Amino acid sequence: MMELPDLVAGGLAAGTLSALALGGGLLRLRRQQTRQRAEIAALRTQLEGSVRAFTAEVEHLADRRVPAAARQVAHPHVAEPGPLQPLTTGTPLGIALENVVLALQSEVAAQRTRVDAAAQAGMRGATREIQAALYRLQDALRGLQQRYDDPELAQTLFRLDHENEQSLRRAQVTAVVCGAWVGLAREESHLVDAVTGGQARLAGYHRVQVHNHLETGTALVSHAVEPVAIIVAELLDNALRHSAPDTDVVVSLEHVHHGVCVTIDDAGLGMTRDERDRAQRLVAGDDLILLTDLGDPPRMGLAAIGRLTRQFDLGVDVSSASPYGGVRAVLRVDSHLLSRLDPADRPPAASAPRTTRRAAADRPAPSHAYGTESGVPEAAPGHHEPSDTDGLPQRRRRTQAAAPEESPAQRPAHSPAHRPARRPEEAAAALGALQSGTAAARAAAEDAGSDGLGDTPADRTGETDHTDHTDHTDHTDHTDHTDIEGEAAR
Repeated sequence: MMELPDLVAGGLAAGTLSALALGGGLLRLRRQQTRQRAEIAALRTQLEGSVRAFTAEVEHLADRRVPAAARQVAHPHVAEPGPLQPLTTGTPLGIALENVVLALQSEVAAQRTRVDAAAQAGMRGATREIQAALYRLQDALRGLQQRYDDPELAQTLFRLDHENEQSLRRAQVTAVVCGAWVGLAREESHLVDAVTGGQARLAGYHRVQVHNHLETGTALVSHAVEPVAIIVAELLDNALRHSAPDTDVVVSLEHVHHGVCVTIDDAGLGMTRDERDRAQRLVAGDDLILLTDLGDPPRMGLAAIGRLTRQFDLGVDVSSASPYGGVRAVLRVDSHLLSRLDPADRPPAASAPRTTRRAAADRPAPSHAYGTESGVPEAAPGHHEPSDTDGLPQRRRRTQAAAPEESPAQRPAHSPAHRPARRPEEAAAALGALQSGTAAARAAAEDAGSDGLGDTPADRTGETDHTDHTDHTDHTDHTDHTDIEGEAAR
């Protein structure tokens, strides 16, 4: 049986152990609570930092990114700033903010297009009224020109008509940019007439030199005549405006494999690479054209070209430099927009430059073939004229001696009503032949008066040796004179 002191000692020991265990547990709990408080404080600090960062990012979005994104819709070269914290890129927050920017740009572009379409519709109506008034004024001026013969008044009316034509061109270009039709429906016309028609609409038309290397009769189908004239006028206007007033603008009309090219070279300032790229985008007609993109005041020439090239399947290139230091603009008209007109039935305008290309029927015959063809200078007096077959002149080889030459008084007179219209080259050649024949007749008359003989030039020609059945004297002499006079007249 245990004694009381032992029991007390055991109880005290057990109590002490329990107290120690309880104290250790309380200590652990206190340490855990302290750690949890530290973690909570850290999380609270992190949350506060995230909130501050998110607030700063939203403020950056509103202050910098949204205005830049809106400007970028109208001006693609404007750089849009990225997120304020690069670490947000690719995170849900960064993706959400990027979607906000894209949605804003899409809506701004849509609204901008709608506003511009409304502005274009209003301008179409206004320019339609202006064009109608200018056409009425043009008809009135031309009526006055036909009514009065006073040279001074006619010159004044011509200047007024030309100023009215320039105003009409500007209104027409504005209407085209705004989506209206070209305004005129023309019949098939010679391509060179369309080019000179565009040239005549400009203030500095006298500085334009047109070199026509097309085949005679090269024409445009009816629906392409006015678009080509408008495009040529705008390209020439740019060339004249951006070159010195004492320089010329050279226009060349050439045949190419797929149609015809109208090349315009100026000696102006040229363009930088960025300006040339933008101009090429405008004339190509690939991008949407908005009035707000054309400057203040709007420059509509290249934009109108872009509308027409896309609408009528034409091609314009302004990406090359001119050999004179300026800009080279090339208008390409494909074969499906070309036609052919008979120059005899519908000749080009009298003011249009004559072609330097000679048709197959206009090429000179070989030296052993005599006679004239259409477009070749007439033969000198004393030559046999070829007979017509179905209205077409035929070549004839000389196999006999030259026929006696007739004096100008002995040649039969042809009625002008039955004589076909001559080109300037033919008239010059005929005049040269007449001068050479007259000179020969006068020389023969002087010889006859000096020796008392009554033989005519025909008699004198008949006295030559005909053993060689070709004429080596009279024909050769007259042909040389004809060629020389014809070339001099040209």
